[in-house]
Amino acid sequence: MCKVSSTVHFVTQSVARIREGTRGHWVPNTDIYATDSGLVVKVELAGMRNEDLEITVEGNRLRIAGTRPDGCRAPKCNFLVMEINYGPFESLLEVPPGYDLSQAKAAYQNGFLRIDVPLTPRPLKNTKVPVAAGNSK
Repeated sequence: MCKVSSTVHFVTQSVARIREGTRGHWVPNTDIYATDSGLVVKVELAGMRNEDLEITVEGNRLRIAGTRPDGCRAPKCNFLVMEINYGPFESLLEVPPGYDLSQAKAAYQNGFLRIDVPLTPRPLKNTKVPVAAGNSK
């Protein structure tokens, strides 16, 4: 079971703030969670193709954009319910420190885009080597 940490909560709050100013017409449902190896971003994007997606890194932000085509409905239809979004979208996700966006990997399968962002490698601690008196052998 995944637990929502304060770090992930910070990311989702940033998403909500940034989304208001984006140029996209809709924002896909997104889950963001932390694992032992890094951050996972899972985006619901049914009906799209890999080539319709654009993922870029802008500083500490991950930008996911694309266009979901709407080519399956009749030209003159009257909707009774319309809950599926079509057209361009854009999401900007602010990633907190501690994750290496330059090593992010993405895969799109069964209508879900999954982006894995590994933890930033921790630098080795400085250690002192003791110096013994006498000859070194």
